[in-house]
Amino acid sequence: MASVLYDNIGELVTNDPTHGGASLLGLRRDAAVVVEDGVVAWVGAAGGASPADERVDLLGRCVLPAFVDGHTHLVFDGDRAQEFAARMAGEPYAAGGIRTTVAATRAASAEALLASATTRLDEARRQGTGLVEVKSGYGLDVETEVKMLQVARQLTDETTFLGAHVVPAEWQHDPDGYVGLVCGEMLDACAPLVRWIDVFVEDGAFGAEAARAILRAGQAAGLGLRVHANQLRPGPGVRLACELGAASADHCTHLTDADVQALADSGTVATLVPGADFSTRSPVYPDGRKLWDAGATVALATDCNPGTSYTTSMPFVIALAVRECHLTPSEAVWAATAGAARSLRRDDVGRVAVGDAAALTVVDAPTHLHLAYRPAVPLTRVLAATTP
Repeated sequence: MASVLYDNIGELVTNDPTHGGASLLGLRRDAAVVVEDGVVAWVGAAGGASPADERVDLLGRCVLPAFVDGHTHLVFDGDRAQEFAARMAGEPYAAGGIRTTVAATRAASAEALLASATTRLDEARRQGTGLVEVKSGYGLDVETEVKMLQVARQLTDETTFLGAHVVPAEWQHDPDGYVGLVCGEMLDACAPLVRWIDVFVEDGAFGAEAARAILRAGQAAGLGLRVHANQLRPGPGVRLACELGAASADHCTHLTDADVQALADSGTVATLVPGADFSTRSPVYPDGRKLWDAGATVALATDCNPGTSYTTSMPFVIALAVRECHLTPSEAVWAATAGAARSLRRDDVGRVAVGDAAALTVVDAPTHLHLAYRPAVPLTRVLAATTP
């Protein structure tokens, strides 16, 4: 088996409670990691490993689990820069802008969608992301949703059917009919291509009754559940996600005390996407501090999409989470790695432990603190990755 020794690591973030005592991140100083055929084979002190086929001297840099981005819309066509500019000039965000991307994505070839999505994925990897989740949702017809998901499957195993993003223009006068299409023919065509089903629960998208029907249909098809919840105002999305046992409720910008408690009492992860709040000029960011202190599991994601969060940078999201969501730097790094892995119900990524996938990111700095301390500086890159 081919082996690589990553030696002379100044600070190793393991997220493994067997390391680092009471440290949230399971920190090890002056550490080394051996990778064999894409799997972590050994973790220990620098200079203490047996010889490997290759040795990489990291010169005291920080190494952490590669970021896990559990909420993206990487497959799309078109550009909504003018919409962004209008928001910066004071126009409020409304979910209807999604339909602009739908028109462009329907018209694009699968080859063009794959080329642009691959470019965005490469961009994410250059910033330290090892695993991404990718949604459909810019097709909103059977043919294009399938086309998007066939492309997404070439990027990741973590694919999500989001036919319930918004009601497309041709179904505006029969939204119940569109829900029937999503639960029937569209789900039948898309289910073999995905692990998850998602729904946007929001005014202008889908209400609780329609969302429940869609999620139940997805469960019956053997899919795990994810929910776009409470982005623009308080609503039923978070509690519906918790009630149905969804893996993740995403956005969580407007939460009541009851929502926070529901997340704390359930296995549903609160995935915060502060890049969307930044890009929509939201006056409110998710209260990560309140969620964390209540005992909820918190994750971070980019929500990369052309309308409301056109970023692939998990370090940028970490900096926002520290500054605007009031997480500590250590909590934000944990949420972008171990917490995000939990949002996908993965136990092989998001930490550095023997037997885990060798998904590692190196930071061109001595500690993880620099990810928030030096925002927008390109410090990270994927060091080793087995892209699931």
